[in-house]
Amino acid sequence: MDSPTVTLITILRERIEALRAEGNLEEALHTANAAVEKAQQALTSDFESIDSFCSVLEIRAEILRGLGNHSPALDDYRQAIDQLDDRPDRLEQLGRLHAGSGASHDALGNRDGASKHWQQAILCFERTTPPYLLDVASLSNNLGFLAKAAGDVDSAETHFLKALEILHTQLGEVHEETAAVSNNLGALYHASGYFEQAREMHMMALEARRSLYGESHPDTAQSHNNLALALLETGDRNWARRHFEKALAGFEDLGRQFCDDLEAVASNYCGFLREEGELAQANLVAGRVTEHLTKNRGGQASSL
Repeated sequence: MDSPTVTLITILRERIEALRAEGNLEEALHTANAAVEKAQQALTSDFESIDSFCSVLEIRAEILRGLGNHSPALDDYRQAIDQLDDRPDRLEQLGRLHAGSGASHDALGNRDGASKHWQQAILCFERTTPPYLLDVASLSNNLGFLAKAAGDVDSAETHFLKALEILHTQLGEVHEETAAVSNNLGALYHASGYFEQAREMHMMALEARRSLYGESHPDTAQSHNNLALALLETGDRNWARRHFEKALAGFEDLGRQFCDDLEAVASNYCGFLREEGELAQANLVAGRVTEHLTKNRGGQASSL
């Protein structure tokens, strides 16, 4: 690739990054189109020109994804992947390309395409030296959601556990990503009827979130609710009560943005209180929450 072409592509890439930093994706796309066009004109069989072409294709695909244009993004990802042809010196980039392609397939509702590309991305990231383990964990978590949505509990568990193992090792127990995957695994176990395991995962998530955020945080409040539901299933009803109350107090403190979460927790808690025969207390909680919801969003609670 001749020097003037390299210079022009470099200038265009710098302009793209500046426009993206400003949030001007529409103009960044025009600049990316120009960069792709120029790199394609200079494309030969040598690695330098191929690498330059694939790099600007990847940039344009990311911009297209940011604009919600996933089908043309897939075309750019596919072309770049084909050009690199599983080159061992470009494993990191191939991993990113497959990961991005999987994200676009997922956005388009194509679970099979998303799963295929995310698995390919994991293979690439695992083959780098050293491996990109946090990327592997993130993609394994994504695959867990896909498998759960497809009703494949065993595969979902395998993917979530892989993510959790990596995050425990790389980031530790008290980290937001570790807590998120613990929560995801707890939700899978709960939905599948493995309540003791759900309880342990939600307990781990709650302990981490309390340490990270304190009580006045939506993730902590949600973990209190999730743990309470698991505790009901394992027979720890008094303990469940305490966690319902903490979840309720947490979402009440968080204001208008979390009214839907507050209503869901209140519905769970009031249902529990009525099962316990505490109708007066259930009515008090329902009235308090209804007043809060009316004040903050101008509407009544639906099913308290």
